[in-house]
Amino acid sequence: MYAEGHPRLTLQGRFLAAVVACGHSAVLSHRSAAVLWGVLPEGGPRIDVTVPSSSGRSRRGAMIVHRSPLGPHEVTRKDGIPVTTPARTVLDLAAVVSRRELERAIDEAAFLRLDLGGLEPRRGRRGGAAISRVLDEHRAGTTRTRSELEERVLALCRRADLPAPEVNAPVEGFTVDFAWRAQKLIVETDGWQAHGTRAAFERDRRRDADLTTAGWRVLRVTWARVLHQPREVAAQLSSLLTVG
Repeated sequence: MYAEGHPRLTLQGRFLAAVVACGHSAVLSHRSAAVLWGVLPEGGPRIDVTVPSSSGRSRRGAMIVHRSPLGPHEVTRKDGIPVTTPARTVLDLAAVVSRRELERAIDEAAFLRLDLGGLEPRRGRRGGAAISRVLDEHRAGTTRTRSELEERVLALCRRADLPAPEVNAPVEGFTVDFAWRAQKLIVETDGWQAHGTRAAFERDRRRDADLTTAGWRVLRVTWARVLHQPREVAAQLSSLLTVG
């Protein structure tokens, strides 16, 4: 019996229940598979399941049933749940997420050392153009952000057409949020949760001093500035990158 949505079930239990409800050949797929693999965060009650057929997709409450051919090399198990492989999961994601979400999934897969071998666009599949662009233009792991604030700063840089920074890059023995090596510029994001204690404040200032002594310029940006003064932050970055 399909038990998705039962309040006592864990997320994995809901996933398994949804797959079982769709038959012996069904597998977890798309966003739900990405959540199970750890490459996208959990987001809402929807559960994606794919069955090996070609007659479109249907909805059963919060469950989306996709119908698509599945090769034996595209199916595996994780935590006892039949699921699409990481490569097939990313391929499916290309049809249902934004480009940036797709990049983030690939970045996280690289960080987790998941096997993306064989990932390539397929003729006639939705999302083929998106996956082609990302594979051509994006190097896995290069824009892996660790917080929503970092993600917003990266988006701000892209909107302002600034040179692409290194993200969470090693510099002088530290891992910095963003670095432009040619201009010797570092941007650190100050979220209150991570930096709101006296000890964190002191640690950050010692770190800034060490980086400055090594010849780097360090700019700190806060949630408030990124949310309410994005143009000013972008203009400041542009000026620093130009004079650098």
